[in-house]
Amino acid sequence: MTQKKPAVFFDRDGVLNIDHGYVHRREDFAWMPGAIEAVKWCKDNGWLVFVITNQSGVARGFYTEQHVRDLHACMNRELKQHGTAIDAFYYCPHHISGVVEEYCVSCNCRKPGPGMIQQAIEEWPVDAGRSILIGDKASDVAAAQAAGIQGYLFPGGNLLKFVKAIITSQLKVGKCL
Repeated sequence: MTQKKPAVFFDRDGVLNIDHGYVHRREDFAWMPGAIEAVKWCKDNGWLVFVITNQSGVARGFYTEQHVRDLHACMNRELKQHGTAIDAFYYCPHHISGVVEEYCVSCNCRKPGPGMIQQAIEEWPVDAGRSILIGDKASDVAAAQAAGIQGYLFPGGNLLKFVKAIITSQLKVGKCL
C-alpha cells in the first residue's frame, strides 16, 4: 500500500499566476512572485501538489478545453526547468450561464463544490487530514471545507513566503506531521 502524503491544492488564476481574466494562452500567463519556488519547496518537502481551477471561459466560449490543457502542459514544462512539477491539474469547464451548451450545467466540480479536490483524493495517495488548499476567493475556501481540508486565502504578494508561513504554523501545532 502506498503511504499517504499531505497535499497542497493551489487555485490557479490569482494564486499561481497573475489573474488577467480568462488566461488561456502562454503569452498572457505570468507567474505570481514566488510561485515556482513555492511549488518546488512543497515538492521538495514531500507534499503532493495539485492545481484546481474553475475555467468557465470554456462554457462561455472564450477558449476550449484544449487551450486549458495546453497551458497546463506549458506550466509543467517551465516548472520542470526548475526541477519540479505539479502532480496533476484539475479544472472545471462548466458554468450554468455559459453559451456552449454541453458545458452549461450545474456540477459538483465547480468551486465552491468539492468535486475536483475529491477526485484528486480518490486518484492519489492524499492524506486529507494533513492537506491544505490555497486560493484567492471565498469559493476556494468553501470548496476546501466541503472536502474536509483546511483552506487559506492568499492575499497576493510572494507565494513562497505565504506557503512557508502556513505550513510552518501547521507543523508547530502538529497538524502536518
